Amino acid sequence: MLLEQGPMTAVVVAEQLGISAAAVRRHLDALLADGEAETRDAPRRGPRGRGRPAKNFLLTEAGRARFGHAYDDLASSAIRFLSDHAGEDAVKAFAEARVASLVGPHQEAITKHTDPAARAEALAAALTREGYAASTRQVGVGEQLCQHHCPVAHVAAEFPQLCEAETEAFAHLLGTHVQRLATIARGDNACTTHVPVASAGHPATPRPGSTAPSPGRTARIPNGGKPA
Repeated sequence: MLLEQGPMTAVVVAEQLGISAAAVRRHLDALLADGEAETRDAPRRGPRGRGRPAKNFLLTEAGRARFGHAYDDLASSAIRFLSDHAGEDAVKAFAEARVASLVGPHQEAITKHTDPAARAEALAAALTREGYAASTRQVGVGEQLCQHHCPVAHVAAEFPQLCEAETEAFAHLLGTHVQRLATIARGDNACTTHVPVASAGHPATPRPGSTAPSPGRTARIPNGGKPA
């Protein structure tokens, strides 16, 4: 009802459903507690009476999300249209621009480190801020950068240019050649990128307090992963 008819009071909801206003308020309170609804003062009609003003209940974005979205389908259709009308170079350019906007704001925080391993950890922190739940772990003479979530996995399954542009951007930021070992878009559990940190015959020196191989290190972000 809130979706179809918009903001309404508990009394109006009760009248339309044929149940008590108290019962309706219990359901509405649950929606408020879950962040799926919010309230606004209802417009007054006539002179103001005693008591608190009536409240209109309306859905939040989280509440609307319960009904589903087709963002993946829309994104795929848009890129498909771009490919059909502007060619593969346009898709590649779009993918590069997208990843640049993703990691660009974090470039200084990443490139201030000279060690590829430290850069990889800073990159994981940046990706976690952007919703990719990233971590790093030392494996042999290199680091593995793991992204445990990919918000565009369904689109990337059809357009691998998104993954390719991401890998190229990682190599640029880390200052070394990297190799993509697995992707969520191909059905793997995580997007895994190998970052070499030492040349053959010169094993990487473990950082203080670490051993090789070491367990995964989840990027720790201030404010619970929320931008400052």
